[in-house]
Amino acid sequence: MDISFNQSLPKTGSLRAGRERFAFLKRDHFRRNLTWFLMALPALVWIFVFKYLTLFGVWIAFTNYKVRRGVFGSEFVGLDNFRFLFATDTALRATFNTIGLNLLFIAGGTIAALFLAWLLYEIYASKLTKYYQTMLLLPRFISWVVVGYFVYALLATDNGLINMFLRSIGLPPIQWYNSPQYWSGILLLVSLWSGMGISSLIYLSGMLAIDVQLFESARIDGANKWQQFKYVVFPMILPLVVINLLLSTAYILNADFGLFFQVTRNQPLLYPTTDVLDTYIYRSLIVTQNVSMAAAAQFYQSIVGFVLVIVFNWIVRRIERADEPLSLF
Repeated sequence: MDISFNQSLPKTGSLRAGRERFAFLKRDHFRRNLTWFLMALPALVWIFVFKYLTLFGVWIAFTNYKVRRGVFGSEFVGLDNFRFLFATDTALRATFNTIGLNLLFIAGGTIAALFLAWLLYEIYASKLTKYYQTMLLLPRFISWVVVGYFVYALLATDNGLINMFLRSIGLPPIQWYNSPQYWSGILLLVSLWSGMGISSLIYLSGMLAIDVQLFESARIDGANKWQQFKYVVFPMILPLVVINLLLSTAYILNADFGLFFQVTRNQPLLYPTTDVLDTYIYRSLIVTQNVSMAAAAQFYQSIVGFVLVIVFNWIVRRIERADEPLSLF
């Protein structure tokens, strides 16, 4: 960063002068970026209050929590809540479903968002571009309760639009809410419909920052649209893609509760495919009313997610050190 120094800046030549120089640089950096620090302050306060001050609640996972006794007055039971949590294969099934479906959402969402961002970039000069962007962002603001009714209107057994179409062409209707094998694809489509718009706009902003001379050089060399995307666009926005992937892996065990609870209508027959940790924790709290076991499941969810983030970050660093560029192709 280019920093202009005034005459009061101490000259180097001694350890004390070096420390004073470093302190001056820090003060100057803070003063220059004070506006940005103030803009980030509400988010920092929110993170501190809801992410750090609440950490003492982890203790509930190791106690037989009673409301009258409080968090630290309840009986300490060690790992008993975790043993009860894994007494059946339900927790493991929910874990595998959460990781598998989120990996599917991350992979499918990244590819679809990159493709959609490239299409928007190609028509960015059009007057209708802003309308396209608005329509892509609109599903993000629709409640999952409303989306659940939309999906039910399509998949209802008796009068759903899809089953009515199947009957019209002579095919038998499908019991969608009794057939878990279809729901990985259904949830992927719903997730793409809801979140692909905002992700594509993030990648579009990265594409707009690319020097247009690179595209002109590629066209002169005879590159078609696919080759321009593969050899010009994707390498330039790769750091943005990697950052989004790492941020996504940070929440790989935090499934969207509204998506898995409202869209599936909480049908028990769909649990083999759609039961994730968030819905499992919700049922354990509502059905058994055992706060300690729900806290243990939440703590287990956080620990596994933390380990996965560390592993993915280590893999990315290993690839960067080996000078092997990441590629989706």
